[in-house]
Amino acid sequence: MEIPEAILKRKSVRAFAPKGLTDEEVDTLIQSAIRAPSAGNMQPWAFVAVRDRGVKEQLVEASRGQAFIAAAAVVIVVCTEASRNSARYGERGATLYCLQDTAAAVENIMLTAAHNGLGSCWIGAFDEGMASQALGLPAGVRPVAMIPVGYPDQDPPPRPRRPLAEVLHRDRW
Repeated sequence: MEIPEAILKRKSVRAFAPKGLTDEEVDTLIQSAIRAPSAGNMQPWAFVAVRDRGVKEQLVEASRGQAFIAAAAVVIVVCTEASRNSARYGERGATLYCLQDTAAAVENIMLTAAHNGLGSCWIGAFDEGMASQALGLPAGVRPVAMIPVGYPDQDPPPRPRRPLAEVLHRDRW
């Protein structure tokens, strides 16, 4: 599959078949994540791959009841250690670069999932404190995104996108 095909194939999947993922499949997703670009190659990311039903249920609660999260074979929680960026880039590293870096990692996971016939969904709406507690995250590690991943049990239609003429400005706004 070529990159443009993977981009077009990627959709937000919120229904999963009751089929698990192997450790190798999860490792492939994380291997793609850690190949994402990062400011100064500081790589501020860390990942928690959640299969435990009880922990997934706690993540559902943290996400304001997004129940489909628990049905995924695995929930990959992408975290950042902002201190890795702030040591070099100060406040901008801690408040922006670490989030940009993890966003790139999230997209790599989702494109790799789509390429491999898996469904995923980027979850950003959740209580960070509740998620941190459910995952036992140490101080200084912040959960940034949850990605439920599994074999899709739906094929949602593509979502509409704003037209190029509306979003592209050439040389100046």
